[in-house]
Amino acid sequence: MRIYCVGGAIRDELLGLPVQDRDWVVVGGTPEDMLARGYTPVGRDFPVFLHPRTHEEYALARTERKTAPGYAGFVFHAAADVTLEEDLARRDLTINAMARQMDDGDGVLVDPYGGRADLERKILRHVSPAFAEDPVRILRIARFAARFADFSVAPETLELMRAMTDNGEVDALVPERVWQELARGLMEQKPSRMFETLRACGALARLLPELDRLWGVPQRADFHPEVDTGVHVMMVIDMAARLGLSLPARFAALTHDLGKGTTPADILPRHIGHEHRSVELLDPLCARLRVPTDCRDVARLVARYHGDIHKIAELRPETVVKLLERCDALRRPARFADILGACEADYRGRLGCGERDYAAAPLWRRALAAVQGVDAGAVARATLEPAQIPARVHEARVRAVAEL
Repeated sequence: MRIYCVGGAIRDELLGLPVQDRDWVVVGGTPEDMLARGYTPVGRDFPVFLHPRTHEEYALARTERKTAPGYAGFVFHAAADVTLEEDLARRDLTINAMARQMDDGDGVLVDPYGGRADLERKILRHVSPAFAEDPVRILRIARFAARFADFSVAPETLELMRAMTDNGEVDALVPERVWQELARGLMEQKPSRMFETLRACGALARLLPELDRLWGVPQRADFHPEVDTGVHVMMVIDMAARLGLSLPARFAALTHDLGKGTTPADILPRHIGHEHRSVELLDPLCARLRVPTDCRDVARLVARYHGDIHKIAELRPETVVKLLERCDALRRPARFADILGACEADYRGRLGCGERDYAAAPLWRRALAAVQGVDAGAVARATLEPAQIPARVHEARVRAVAEL
């Protein structure tokens, strides 16, 4: 029985990156062998065991085959006669199909599919034609493109991804898994690479048609020197990553301009009313992908109000207070910070604007602090008619903002 460290840990070690988690494969072992050594079984579909001291997962070497179309329908075979090379062959990318033997102390690199060479050449390449059996791998390739921003997808791999999309494999993906991979991609260092890769193989049009249709839609060059709406949105999500924003803020950055894809052609490059149309498109998108509530809510508010938030210097105090109230900023200031972060990414995610200060953000923070400083209890006690309390509190907040 031999034990190997495999996959991402070996890849990151060779790249000089910190190793977060280690995956282990046991070759030549049986479930009985693992139990005899004190490992605890946890796998249902295939044998996985927890180490008795470290509690890391150890999986018996296995092969797999697809028995039905779509996302599901895989049968795994784990046995003592499965070789390490057979186990590695079922993995997605060559850079994830390397191993080191760890139980004899030599740590020799096992690299049957050229993963180290592809690391050096900065190429994302599939291991075998079996890649086409699992459509989730399209999303994983796109996510790795976002993580390793200077890597390119091998032409033959992109062609295979395109064929999988054309064959309808992407349509069988489980919504929760799509969201999981999209969310992880949004949190990578260059999220635009994920969506550009999905677009290149045709998968974006199937998974996020509301986003895909933004490419080729023009905007006013005086506001958007990059002109193309799709290009702008990619600049915005990369700026969101640069600013270190949360997932809800990054999702809002991705979806804030969806309505521009449905602007009537006769009014282009203006986009009158695109904020309302963005919200209308966003709600069914979030329902379709099972987007978490916190991400959906921030995205809705950013889509609806980002234009107003940019223009705080032009707004009357009354309008400023109403917007803060509609965003529930007093009760949820952390969420409002996410909203401002997404708006800053929108403002700076334009050609030539990346290094500009977002002057609206400190103005909104000052306005929120002024509104928070209003003693609603004191206002209520000074109001004779209880029905008038909300109006009097609102008026006090407006006065506080007007005095800034």
